[in-house]
Amino acid sequence: MASTKNKSTAPKAIIQPIADMGILVRFDSESACQTFSSFIRGAEYKWILDTVPAYKAVALYHKPDCISLESLIHEITSALKIKEITTPTQKSKVVEVPCCYELGADLEIVAELKGLTTKEVIRLHSDTEYCVYAVGFSPGFPYLGYLPKELEGIPRLATPRLKVPAGAVGLTGIQTGIYPEPKPGGWHLIGQTPNLLVDILTQYFAFNIGDKVRFSPINKSTFKKLVGAKLK
Repeated sequence: MASTKNKSTAPKAIIQPIADMGILVRFDSESACQTFSSFIRGAEYKWILDTVPAYKAVALYHKPDCISLESLIHEITSALKIKEITTPTQKSKVVEVPCCYELGADLEIVAELKGLTTKEVIRLHSDTEYCVYAVGFSPGFPYLGYLPKELEGIPRLATPRLKVPAGAVGLTGIQTGIYPEPKPGGWHLIGQTPNLLVDILTQYFAFNIGDKVRFSPINKSTFKKLVGAKLK
């Protein structure tokens, strides 16, 4: 009997058109979504303009001069049905992000909302290993899941801040994230990293889909020493 180790059957998916720009392929799990996204990128289809994965969906934007929307749907449907997609062999990296929780403007608010002390919030947040499920909103912004149960359910701010500082670590719902650059934002902020997350000129981006992320608590003194350094 042939071995099926490290292989999985074609994932179940729902395909929906995105107007005339491409399609959205929805899956029932994050792992199936990431596996399919990795497969599509590796296949290097000439008619795919861009592949944008999220938690359980992948947006595929096509080149209209190379393939019609109907043909795109047919090609992806065929790939899902007859192509046995293997688990990616490329291992994701673990990124350790220094985080100064003393600079979290909403740390005490989050602690009060969850009935915890600020030390408990810090411990829970930094003891968890997260996965980068999506990158967006602004260049390099990682959507990290999932928060420990004790920190889930924090709503967005009633009135978003007009300017969130670069490196700010926020959370809302079941996810946490890091603002790579000063931007308006509505997440509750519990800390800040001094490190550089994005450099458009050199095409440096600290995170890729599938990477694992851990936060390492630091004090203000260490924060000052690391300002502007790239994450390893």
